[in-house]
Amino acid sequence: MLRLVPLAAFVALAGCAPAAFPAPPPAADAVRAGVRATLDAQQDAWNSGSVRGFMDGYARADTLTFLSGGTARRGWDEALAGYVRGYPDAAAMGRLLFSDVSITPLSPTRALAWGRWRLQRAGDAEGAGPGGLFTLVLAETPDGWRVVHDHTSAE
Repeated sequence: MLRLVPLAAFVALAGCAPAAFPAPPPAADAVRAGVRATLDAQQDAWNSGSVRGFMDGYARADTLTFLSGGTARRGWDEALAGYVRGYPDAAAMGRLLFSDVSITPLSPTRALAWGRWRLQRAGDAEGAGPGGLFTLVLAETPDGWRVVHDHTSAE
């Protein structure tokens, strides 16, 4: 009988322990899909030569932060102005490719996304255009998932 007590205790406690690898909640899949849709729309807008269309993926708010090249920009208008200065036409924009994208839901209305970006422009050797890494914080808004913080670095 005394040998059964430790076994019974183990079985009882094991039933209370969380699973080692719990399945992500169904909402996490919806968050990932929403964020991915925003990133895909941004890539498509960029590749059609529309900086403004690309910027539709950002929150139109004064609280938007954009960090890149040693510069911190605040607000949607300032971020747009930086993109327009850096990419005045479709030739300067080239084709944008996001790769190795990882999306981590932080809550039902917030997510972290990071990955690689690469531009391919006329005259660039294949895969040798400007590129780097990005880290984004996105929020679900009435307009869909929007970037509220962007930290982009170049190689």
